Amino acid sequence: MKTKVPAVYLNFKAYASATGKKAVELAKIAEEVSKKTGYQVVVLPQHADLRLVREAVSIPVFAQSADPYFEGSYTGHITFNTLLDIGVDGVMVNHSEHKVPLDYVQRVVDMAKENNLEQLVCAATPSEVAAVAAFEPDYVAVEPPELIGGPISVATAKPEVITASADALKKVTKKSKLLCGAGIANRRDVEVSVKLGTVGVLLASAYTKASNPRAVLEDLVAGLKASP
Repeated sequence: MKTKVPAVYLNFKAYASATGKKAVELAKIAEEVSKKTGYQVVVLPQHADLRLVREAVSIPVFAQSADPYFEGSYTGHITFNTLLDIGVDGVMVNHSEHKVPLDYVQRVVDMAKENNLEQLVCAATPSEVAAVAAFEPDYVAVEPPELIGGPISVATAKPEVITASADALKKVTKKSKLLCGAGIANRRDVEVSVKLGTVGVLLASAYTKASNPRAVLEDLVAGLKASP
């Protein structure tokens, strides 16, 4: 399934509130909000929950990471053979909590393209955005690590990071689209982000740890209306 933009990407990380049956519940809420509003919502559950979530919802499901191997003697890795069997729509790579070398990023992006999976590459700075843009992934998400999970969003604390990343991306390729993350928590954060040049946001705890995740997501998705 090709992801439509603008979109909200929900990283479930490894939170207890987004594991197993709870991951399925959060994914179903995301699907319901997406259908109700007409805006795309993408979920990224833990590897162990990918099949459960994939079987439960029709919205796009991405893996939180992938390794550039298809099958074989790769103990502890998540291979493309497995991801294709599960039926995921895309893969994320190089999140700040799971950094890999640039050549590793390129191999994952290339393998994802070869297997018709969308690619979401994370970057910490505008310069890293430019570096990974050379691989022309579908999406690049800029996330200053120091703001991830914090009370202040990148849109508020460092809007210049978003604009600089948008400029850096455009200078390298027209094929990749920009997302941003780190502290994104409400409609205003999303509105500012898309006005600064993104096609959506990547977030985790604001949704997965919320007492009312449906209300939080509806508020976040409402901010996508600012997208051109």
